[in-house]
Amino acid sequence: MSRLHITAVEGEPFYLKYCRSSSEHKNEKNTRWCYQPNGSLEQIELNPSNSPRIAFHEYALEFWPVELSDSGSYFLKMGNDTHEWKLNVIRRNKHNCFTEKQVNTRTVEVKKHLMIKCETPYYRKLINKTSLYKNCEQIEIRGNTFEKNAEFEDQGYYTCVFSLHYNGKLFNVTKTFNVTIAGDYNSITPVLLGPKFNQIEVELGKSEQLNCSALLNKDDTVYWNFRKENETDHNLHEEQEIKIKTSEGKWHASRILRIENINENNLNFLYNCTLASKGGTDVRVFILVRKENVDIPGHIFTRGMITAVFILVAVVGIVTVCAIYRVDLALFYRHLIGRDETLTDGKTYDAFVSYLRECRPESYEEHAFAVEVLPSVLEKHFGYKLCIFERDVLPGGAVVDEVHSLIEKSRRLIIVLSQSYMSNEVRYELESGLHEALVERKIKIILIEFTPVSDFMFLPQSLELLKSHQVLKWKADKSLSYNSRFWKNLRYLMPAKKIKPGRDESEVLPVLSWT
Repeated sequence: MSRLHITAVEGEPFYLKYCRSSSEHKNEKNTRWCYQPNGSLEQIELNPSNSPRIAFHEYALEFWPVELSDSGSYFLKMGNDTHEWKLNVIRRNKHNCFTEKQVNTRTVEVKKHLMIKCETPYYRKLINKTSLYKNCEQIEIRGNTFEKNAEFEDQGYYTCVFSLHYNGKLFNVTKTFNVTIAGDYNSITPVLLGPKFNQIEVELGKSEQLNCSALLNKDDTVYWNFRKENETDHNLHEEQEIKIKTSEGKWHASRILRIENINENNLNFLYNCTLASKGGTDVRVFILVRKENVDIPGHIFTRGMITAVFILVAVVGIVTVCAIYRVDLALFYRHLIGRDETLTDGKTYDAFVSYLRECRPESYEEHAFAVEVLPSVLEKHFGYKLCIFERDVLPGGAVVDEVHSLIEKSRRLIIVLSQSYMSNEVRYELESGLHEALVERKIKIILIEFTPVSDFMFLPQSLELLKSHQVLKWKADKSLSYNSRFWKNLRYLMPAKKIKPGRDESEVLPVLSWT
C-alpha cells in the first residue's frame, strides 16, 4: 500500500505491501519487517513462526486477521533502505454489517448507470464466495457485479462481503459504498435571452424580424403574445418554435415574429416574447419606433471608414498577439502587480492532487511525479501549498470524510490522468471534486495527462458538463525546465500567488531525468 497512514478494521484480513519499482531487483532474503507499538521507542522484529496471525508474502506483511493491538508503526528494511507505515486499527461496529469510518462515497445521477463491482484483487485466489448487502439485507448479484438504471430508491449502503479460506479457517473481508442518487443535472432554471425591454428603430414599408429565444428545459416553450389593433392587419407572421439541444445537454429555443411592410399601426405597440415553464411565465418586451434618418457628409464618411479600418487592423493584431502569448502575459501581469488571490478566501491548500495510488511497479513513475515532482516544483519553487493524500491525511480518521474535507479546503483539483487512473481508491476524489466544480462552484479542475491516454471514456460523463477544462500533456523531454510551456500553463491555471524569489526559472529539474 502506498499510503503512509492506514486505517484497518479489527477482525478482518489485512496486508501492508511495498510498491517495488521496475528498476529494483527482487531480493526477499534481505528484507525484514519490524513493529513499533504506539508509545514505545523499541522496534520488534516480526517473525511468522512466533505469531500464527502474521505471514510474509513477497514484499507484503499479512494479518490473519488484524487486531486492535496491532496499531503502531511498521518498518520494511531492505539493506540500507527503510520504509514506514503507521497503522491504526479501529473497532468493528457490532450492531451493523459495516463500519462507518471505512465507507467509500459514490454519487449517481437518477436514470444513469449504477454499478457496484465487488472485487479485491489481492485476495482473489482465496475467495470462496462473494455476497452483496444493501443496508445490511442481502441482494442478488450476477457474478461479482450489481448494475441497473439508478432510481431514487436505490440510495443506501452497499456492502461487499468476500469469504476467504486460509489455513483451514474462514475469514470475511468487507468493502462498503454509500451510494447517493442525485437528481437530473440537466434540469435548469429557464431564462429568456436578452434585455427585458427592447426598442427597435424601423422604417415604414420595410420588414423586421423579432427573435424570441431562451435557455430552457425540454418541456418548456416560447411564443409571442400580442393583440392586433386592427384585425384586418395581416402583416404579422409567427413562425414555428425551433428547439435545439446544446453540447452541454441544455435546450435552446427560438421563435421568430416577422413583421412585413411595417405601417403606423405597428409602431409604439408592445410585442411580448413569453417563456412558459413549470415555474410560471417570463416576458421580454419589444416595441417598434420610427427611425430618424440623418445624412452623413461624404468626406466625413470616408475618413470614418479609413479610421475604422485602421482601428480594426490594430485590434486584430493586438488580439492575435494576446492570443499567442496569453499565458505569458497573464503571468507577467500577476508578477507585475503582485496579485495574490489566496489571501481572503479561507482555503488551506492551493490544490488537492488526485493520482493513482495502487501498488503497481508499472505505475512507479506516475506515483513519483504526483508525490515528488509536483511538490518539488509548485511548493518549493513557486510557493504553492499542495495536499498530497499519503503525506497529509492523518491516521485514525475516516478516509472518505477527510478526502472530502481536504477537497473543500483546496482551490484547485489536480488530476494526474492515466489509463489506470479510475480505481476505487481515487474514484471518490474525482466525484467529490466534480460535485464541488459543478454544483458548488467552489473549485476548478486541472487535468494532467501524464502518459498518453487514447480514450477518455473512462472518465465520468459529468466532467463534460464543466464549462471548460484544459488537459496539460506531460512530455518529459520538453518539460524539464521550470520555464517550459508545461509549467507555465500549470501556473496559469493555478490561483494567482506571489512567487518565492531566489531561483532561476531556467533551472532544469534533476528528478525528471529518469524518463
